[in-house]
Amino acid sequence: MLDQDTIDIIKSTVPVLETEGVKITSRFYQTMFEDHPELLNIFNHANQKQGKQQAALANAVYLAAQHIDQLERILPMVKQVAHKHRSLGVLPEHYPIVGKYLLQAIQEVLGTAATPEILEAWGKAYGVIADAFIGIEEQMYQETAEQQGGWSDFRAFTVQRKEPESEIITSFYLVPQDGEALASFEPGQYISVRVQIPGETYTQIRQYSLSDAPSQPYYRISVKREDAVGERPAGQISNYLHQHIQVGDTLWVSAPAGDFQLTPHSDRPVVLLSAGVGLTPLISMLESLAKDSSQRPVTFIHATDNSNVHAMQSYIDKVVSDYPQISAYYCYTSPTLKDQENRLYHHEGYMDVDWLQQIIPSIDAEFYFCGPLPFMQSIQSILDQWHIPVEQRHYEFFGPAEDLKKSPL
Repeated sequence: MLDQDTIDIIKSTVPVLETEGVKITSRFYQTMFEDHPELLNIFNHANQKQGKQQAALANAVYLAAQHIDQLERILPMVKQVAHKHRSLGVLPEHYPIVGKYLLQAIQEVLGTAATPEILEAWGKAYGVIADAFIGIEEQMYQETAEQQGGWSDFRAFTVQRKEPESEIITSFYLVPQDGEALASFEPGQYISVRVQIPGETYTQIRQYSLSDAPSQPYYRISVKREDAVGERPAGQISNYLHQHIQVGDTLWVSAPAGDFQLTPHSDRPVVLLSAGVGLTPLISMLESLAKDSSQRPVTFIHATDNSNVHAMQSYIDKVVSDYPQISAYYCYTSPTLKDQENRLYHHEGYMDVDWLQQIIPSIDAEFYFCGPLPFMQSIQSILDQWHIPVEQRHYEFFGPAEDLKKSPL
């Protein structure tokens, strides 16, 4: 527990963290990687280059300071990050390293404003927060290893099948190389895939949602090939998987993780909203909901450019035909002439309030959404307009958590 003086000092730093947080976390990562380059085997290099990880950590530090006297309020965020840490292989011995360089970055960026009292208070606060992460992650590691078919660290999997789903999305079917049992998972969860690209110094890890139902004899991930757009470079790992990983190759995989899961014990209708490759965790949810004995009404709504990049449409259409409680709607932002002639979609342009009101039977529902950040910001804004309670909104970021309150499309 923290004493009141420490709490007061931490809270006094909230304004400066709001303005200088990203500078602090940017300096933190820079100095930590200079002295401990081995940690580059864990962190996502692309998120580092794009500044996403720095912004996410700055926001986490800011929230921790804001709620330092009520840390239970940030417990959902702690658990979400802990899932990612467990999936990546973050260990207790990493926390002292992080603490050292975080305090050093605070001192360097704030200069004389970082008094000894502030640094001492943040040292104490970091210790409490680190202990919370370590405790939660230790339990996660134990539960993961002890479950049927579970394991710790990374496990060798063989690519059993490789199937294109669209021009830019390919599915990989993975089976354990040791032939042993495969741990189940909750629909919406992800796995981490560790890749060593020839010629690269460090391994790289990416997290991909499981895109099929649990209880299959394989894990399926459906990977979007990230092409270069403007100043954004092509995705190194997604292109490597698409171009070089073939049937029979080995991928190293961590056990399923993540808190983006169907709400248990709810009998409300379900609305699944996705854009682009954000449909992958929702496909797993759709499959589970279709076979659920409650037969809750499910509305699946997906946005993409056109039929050329629309993944898994035939699968979704079959689910709709097999299960009368499920309906599906497609939104194309740039339909082709063929799409227009054959009416392969239900709405042209972006999802908007008017169209969604027409196709969603009831807003007293559980809403799950995933996709690019502008799409998620737009959906969040619509749900705000409908006054949907926070506990009925569930979403997943592909990458570090970002701000859903910024202006939507």
